[in-house]
Parts: sequence; structure tokens; C-alpha cells
Amino acid sequence: MPTPMPKDPPFRHRPYDGSTRPFTVGLKPIGDEVWLEPDRFLNVHLAEKDRLYAQDLSAVFRAEDDTADVQREVLDLVADNLVRFHPRTHAFEKGSVTLTETGRRIALAEEPALLTASKLVQEDLVVMRKGVDGYRLVAASVCFPSSWRLSEKIGRSMSGIHEGVPDFNGARMGQVVERLFENLTTDQLVCRFNWSIYPDSNLHHPMPEGIPFTVTQESLARLFLRVERQTLRRLPGSGDILFTIRIHHDPLAKLAEQEDRKRIASDLRGQLMNLTEDQLDYKGLVTARDEIAATLARL
Repeated sequence: MPTPMPKDPPFRHRPYDGSTRPFTVGLKPIGDEVWLEPDRFLNVHLAEKDRLYAQDLSAVFRAEDDTADVQREVLDLVADNLVRFHPRTHAFEKGSVTLTETGRRIALAEEPALLTASKLVQEDLVVMRKGVDGYRLVAASVCFPSSWRLSEKIGRSMSGIHEGVPDFNGARMGQVVERLFENLTTDQLVCRFNWSIYPDSNLHHPMPEGIPFTVTQESLARLFLRVERQTLRRLPGSGDILFTIRIHHDPLAKLAEQEDRKRIASDLRGQLMNLTEDQLDYKGLVTARDEIAATLARL
């Protein structure tokens, strides 16, 4: 009988605690043992991925024709990491992997390989390749976007992908990212975070950035704090860059139950109040910011 999954607490990652400034690169080195983050929601998240694949595969998976080799490289890398560090959740046999909690078997020879890799992990997987205009998105499985559509980003460069993001294009952040992509070596694995507040628990959020929402006392209890954990690494075979995105979404209603709720609420409120108008608009928080901040202050 498989070992039960650990019950990771809510608010596992807190990039709003002062350790990271919003709309900055904020990269930190991590080890391979924490590259992927399977948790108690693994099979719930994978079931949602399966639903999205069946509903409209082209909305969540795109790959250019010359990416078969790098897709296989990503699958091999993901499988190797799961074998070494996550035997509790993934059991490997020759040519297949079984999700231990459900018994579901996934054949590793299935194509496209990047799609197979995405079926194993909660992370979304994105491959960036150097082109004439810098690194561009050439293959991706993105089931859980935070207010963007893969169909609008495939094939675009970093500047095109981040068009409309405050403080990216025409600012230092874009230049830093370009240098990072140029200088990233195969022995480096780095991580960064984004956060925002969403009006529901949906993982799949493809609507455009900046759609505002208004909160009431009733709807405040239904808000979710959405944290994106992103990692970057250069693939040794192809030289392309693999970008992973892992979504953690914590109900704000659970915040009152945390022993350190005062500190969490204070840190979050501080960053929320320090966002510029452009940043608030990008996150869709212009009309909701003050009411959320007032609720956090009461904690």
C-alpha cells in the first residue's frame, strides 16, 4: 500500500513576505531534489489537465515541428528526477510509470513526449529556443495559465510574450532576463515567484490580464491567493531552456486558521499596498485592493 502523501500546509510559498519584490526577476538557486513539487493535490491537478486535454488540446499544448528531440529530452529529465526524488508518488517500470495513489499507468513512449511529461507532474512545461529576436517559445504544455493564452504566445520572443507586463519591455527587467537566458549554464537550476489574488479556485485562467473584479464581504471568503513558482534550466542536449510553472493557490479564508496569520496578513497587505497603479491594473486588483487590504488589516 503506498505511503500517504504528506499534507503540505497552505501558504507553502510566500513570495509576498519581503523575500521577493513584485515585477522583478528575483532568481534564487535551488537543488534538483526540490525542482518538482508533487503534493497531495497531484492527482486532482492531473485530472484537471486530462480534462483540458480532452476538451481542447490545441488550447493547452503547442509544439513546432522541429521540437521532437527536445521534447524527448524534457521527458527523460522529468522521469529521471521523479525516479530519484519522488518514489512515493511515482513508481517506474520499464517503459512506463504508475501514479501510486490512483494506480494509473502512463506509457513513456507516448508522443508527443512533452505532453507525456506534463501528464506526470503538476508543473506546466515550456521550452524556449534562441532565435534572431532572442529566445522564443517553441513548445509548451500550459494547462494552468495565469491570465494568458498559449495560442497567443507560441512562437513569440520574450519581449512579445511579456508585452503589457509592467516594468518588463523597455525597462531593466527585460534586459536582465535576456542576459540571464544567454548566460544560464547547464549546471544551474534557478527559481522565482509571482503572486496575485484571484476571485475563484480555478487553475485554468486563460482570460486576458487586467480583468478587474470587485469584492464584497461575502466574496472575500472565496478569494484565492495564487502563487506561481517558476524554474529555469538549460537543457544539456539541445541547449534550449526549460521553463516550468507550478501553481499553488491558497484560499484566503484559511489564513485566519494559521498560527502566524498576523505576519502573513501583514506581509501580504504591505506588498499589496505598495503596488503601483500599472501593477494593480495588470493584476486586476484596482477595484478590489482596498477591501482586501482592510480585511488583511483586521487579521
